Parts: sequence; C-alpha cells; structure tokens
Amino acid sequence: MGYEEEYQQKLVSAQEAVKVIKSGDWVDYGWCVTTVEALDKALAERTDELTEVKLRGGILTKPLKVFEREDAGEHFLWNSWHMTGIERKMAAKGLAYYAPLRYSELPKYYRENIKHVDVAMFQVAPMDKHGYFNFGPSASHLMAVCEVADHIIVEVNQNVPRALGGFEEGIHISKVDAIVEGENLPLGEIPAGPPSKIDKKVAELIVKEIPNGACLQLGIGGMPNTVGSLIAESDLKDLGVHTEMYVDAFVDIAKAGKINGSKKPFDRFRQTYAFGAGTKKLYDYIDDNPECMSAPVDYTNDIARISAIDNFISINNAVNIDLFGQVNAESAGTKQISGAGGQLDFVMGAHLSKGGKSFVCLSSTYKQKDGSLQSRILPTLAPGSIVTDTRANTMNIVTEYGMVCLKGKSTWERAEALISIAHPAFREDLIQAAEKMGIWSRCNKRDNVIIDD
Repeated sequence: MGYEEEYQQKLVSAQEAVKVIKSGDWVDYGWCVTTVEALDKALAERTDELTEVKLRGGILTKPLKVFEREDAGEHFLWNSWHMTGIERKMAAKGLAYYAPLRYSELPKYYRENIKHVDVAMFQVAPMDKHGYFNFGPSASHLMAVCEVADHIIVEVNQNVPRALGGFEEGIHISKVDAIVEGENLPLGEIPAGPPSKIDKKVAELIVKEIPNGACLQLGIGGMPNTVGSLIAESDLKDLGVHTEMYVDAFVDIAKAGKINGSKKPFDRFRQTYAFGAGTKKLYDYIDDNPECMSAPVDYTNDIARISAIDNFISINNAVNIDLFGQVNAESAGTKQISGAGGQLDFVMGAHLSKGGKSFVCLSSTYKQKDGSLQSRILPTLAPGSIVTDTRANTMNIVTEYGMVCLKGKSTWERAEALISIAHPAFREDLIQAAEKMGIWSRCNKRDNVIIDD
C-alpha cells in the first residue's frame, strides 16, 4: 500500500479523532506554535462527556477552546512545561499548573519517568513523498512523546514550515493512528516588540563582549532580541547559532550576512535549534532551509555539547537577582511567570566553553501597579521565588547601569558588584541590607558604589 492510500485510510474528521480520548486520560497537546487547533475545538465540543482530562504542553500563543466555558475546570486541567501570559491567566483561575524541569531533560522525562501518554496530538507540516510529517519548528521533545503514546493524531496545517534537521524532526505515517486536516490557520506569533531605551543600553554593553566567530544563544524577550538586532547592525562576522529557541533576531543576523557557522566544531554551517517562535518572517525563513537545523532539546541543550563550542555566548533574561547572585528568571514570589527552560544549561555550558560567556540581563527596576519603583536587585529573593540559576553558576549580570562578572567573587565582593549596577535610588538601602546580612565587610568601599545617578 502506498503512502497516499494509507493517508486516505487514516484521514478522519477532528470530531472523529478525539473520540479516542476518555475521562482521566493524559493528552499531550503539542508544543508552542504547533499546539492543536481543530482538535482542540473538537475536544471542546465533548466537554460534557469528559472529566479529569489532563492536557499537557506549553508556551501557548493562542487561548485554548477547551477552557472557554466557565465550568472548564470540572472537565480539563492544563499542565505546562513553560508558561506564557495565556497560561498565567489560566493558572490564576485554577485551570493550569506548572511542571518544573530542566528543559534539556524533557525527552528523558517522557521516556524514563512519565513513560505513558494516552493520546498525543499536535500540528504538523503536510506529508512528504516519503511518508513523513515534519514537526515544524517544534521538534523539541515530540518524538519522545510519540514513543510513549498509545494513540498518535496529527493535525495537518499547510502553514507549518518544513523544518529540516537530522534526527527526530518528524514522524512517519506508519506510526500515526489518525490524520486530521486542520483549518490551515496561521501559526501563533510571539513578536519581540520595539526595544526600550533600557533594552538598547543593556544590548550595547553585551555586544561589545562578543568576538568574531562566536556561537550565539538568545533567550525569549525584548533584551535578547535587541542584542540580536545590534549584532545584525555590527561589524561582527563568522557567527554561529546553537540555541534552544530560534527567534526573529537570528533571521535578521543571518540576512545581514553575519552568520555562517564556519567556526562550530560540529553542525558546521548550520543554525541549530530545538524550537522556534516569532513572526511569519521566522516561519518563512526556516521553511525548507538547509541552513537551519531542527533538533531535539536534549541535543541542543546538552551542557557538554554547548561547552565544546569555543566562544559560546549565552544571553538570557531575569525577573530579579539577590545580592548573593541567585537568579530568579521565572516567578514573582510563588506566582509562576514562565519557566526554567534551558537557561541554567546555557549559563553552565557557556562558562565551560573556551572563551565562552553567559549574560543574564534585566532592567534595574520595574514599576508596581501603584506606579512606585521597585528594584530588581534585592537583598534576598522574595519568599517563594524560584532560583533558576544558582549563585555558584551565575556569571555576567547586566543592567542599564553596567555589567559585572560574579565568577570568583566572595559574598562581600558580589554584594558590592551587584549594588554598583542597581538603580542609584536603591543603592544605599542595599548596602544597609548587606551589612545586616553580614556580606558587607571592612574591605567594601562605599566609594566603589556610586550613589548618585
């Protein structure tokens, strides 16, 4: 039997496909921009028939249909590997919960810890002539999900780009139980937005530290994307890419002729990534582009692999940091904002790389709802805050007031360094707090911490 004939035999409506889902099932919903849409809508239509269906995925770019009803929580529960604003709103209503992880371990979680998924369903690119459905910009951990799933449903979307790779970037029709042709809606987008003055200042400080031939990893958010924009405008050359998330900034850098991957020790001349999310510009760029290499996250985020690349540059965001150097990049106290992702993997890998550097960037302050200014550099993290990067792993911290490297520094040196890049309005208070905590010694000099702006 040919692939086209097999395709027609397995082709069903979304309503028919979701009949396999039972109360109490664990259902993987895809990942980021390839989260199901037609199947989500069809499952929502079955709400009254089901209870305690546990859905799982992450980085949602669109609201889910199954959670539109007021009583949705009586029927469905969302389990997120990494939250967005959509998922935070769901969590506030008791509809969603975060699953802590190091993103690099996610495929192993499925294969060795979770071990069983009742139904796996996700959007894919149209089948190729060899019978494969490409995972699009979401290879990440999807093959591991499929390997432990009892039932696999693919939702075909003509707008899913064919993201080339080397392994685990697609699934063969022989392993698929049902095929649904979706509505071919545009993929969800995560635009970076215009950079602020603070973003630009932080980016300027970082770009100065990047050498020719460096290999780049950019995290999600305005500051990393602004760094990418400045790199595209710079004189840097022979850059490489080995990243968890592929973002619009990489497209700009590549089109500016800055990326060729010639200095990488493996995957030479290719931009390697675990998943991609941005705007249509990004999806069009990676479609059938042999320069871009889609790979599972346990490959892209492997610390040993990262550290084997000379001059590896890792750039990520943070919510806040304390005077000991503990970085919180994912929560506001006990409220989960995003997730750990692969930040720690890249912080560690970059430091172990010959000539490598990791940068954690943040604005020195933010405004509370009442308009008051709050420092992001704190004496200690707020109760319940998550330590994404431990103090032993933190390297370069960057705000609009400067850059400091914490490697090799004792607690009193760290306190002085971090206070020096805090907003001037908070520096004296931070010094007093450091004194009370016993991390401000006779060797500290107030003159080294400029109090006036």
